[in-house]
Amino acid sequence: MPSASGTTPGKLPFVVWVLAAGTFLMGTTEFVVAGLLPELSGDLDVSVSDAGLLITAFAIGMIVGSPAMALATLRMPRRRTLILALTVFSVGHVVAALSTSFTLALAARAVTALATGAFWSVGGVVATTAAGPRNATRAIGVMIGGLTLANVVGVPLGSLVGQFSGWRGPFWALALLSGLAAVFIGRFIPATERRPEVSVRAEVRALRQGRLWLALAAAMLIMGGVLATYSYITPLLTDRAGIPESVVPLVLVAFGAGALGGTATGGRLGDRHPMATTLTAATATTLVLLLLVPLSAGPVTAVALVFLMALAGFTVNPVVTALAMRFAGDAPTLASALTTSAFNVGVAAGSALAGTALDSVGPTGPPLVGAAVAALTLLPLIALAVRGTSTSSRIVSERGALTRTRGKAPAWTSE
Repeated sequence: MPSASGTTPGKLPFVVWVLAAGTFLMGTTEFVVAGLLPELSGDLDVSVSDAGLLITAFAIGMIVGSPAMALATLRMPRRRTLILALTVFSVGHVVAALSTSFTLALAARAVTALATGAFWSVGGVVATTAAGPRNATRAIGVMIGGLTLANVVGVPLGSLVGQFSGWRGPFWALALLSGLAAVFIGRFIPATERRPEVSVRAEVRALRQGRLWLALAAAMLIMGGVLATYSYITPLLTDRAGIPESVVPLVLVAFGAGALGGTATGGRLGDRHPMATTLTAATATTLVLLLLVPLSAGPVTAVALVFLMALAGFTVNPVVTALAMRFAGDAPTLASALTTSAFNVGVAAGSALAGTALDSVGPTGPPLVGAAVAALTLLPLIALAVRGTSTSSRIVSERGALTRTRGKAPAWTSE
């Protein structure tokens, strides 16, 4: 029987896959810097740890930009918002590729992050709306899958291209592809009318739900733990494991494959068993990061642990994202934006702490920071498990009409 969204359970509408293609570009630009740190630091005349601030700047732009852009574009047609976001994203990459100043490159990254935040906050609502409540976590999983596929394909390819063309080459490629994506989104995302019933006050008022903030805290901490390590994975692989710099892109493929597998696992299991899935994955992430400290001296164990770190850590992502949007009820757009902000608070704080640890402890410093932060993820997850996850769900139809279904939807059963 068709769901409220007009799709059958287990089948996702094409629009979700279109949005995933957009998030692929967003994920590539956010994480490709990790594989280009040596080239960036040499060309812009800064240290490797300072070059890592390009990751931090992007994260900070996402933190501020996601909720701000969600509210600023609340009454704007969603297709127009997505096209505008991709256009600004493209221009930001052009500016970064042309810059010879590290400060200007930082500013361009921040502007690009604002556009990414707008795309994700609106795209998340479009995807879950089109998929319906039965497939909401899967839809989020597919969108996040675009990010993780970026780690499998986009980041290693960008790193490889950067070794031959310099770091500017991948930035030019991203500028061109995001411009094409804007055209593609305009073709395949259906036009929607303005929705006068949408209220900024209602969006903000709905954020009083305490469980929403527990889900956001979990999102922040799990990404802080994983990305604290990933942001400085190149020094760990080259200086400690003895892996040649030319082989690092292949190791990034292992990370991306693990992230893709984790996202798929979370998307499949999170609808039925959200707390069991997230608690198990967060515990496994902490243990893997701890093991990375003593076992990263060998190239084989280092690569295996990088894969497992991504597999366990990214299993949590689609579950806590979907839960946050569910708990928000009347604030799906702002909740989606705040989830993006939460992930990037973790990325910014984690990468900043990891950079300090890299300077003071060495290549094993970032995994130590990552393990400590990932362990803290268990606190909000345990609190959520105690409080339960069942609630009423709100469906926003593509035409803008609002309906509400009471009780537990089959796709959202609690533990």
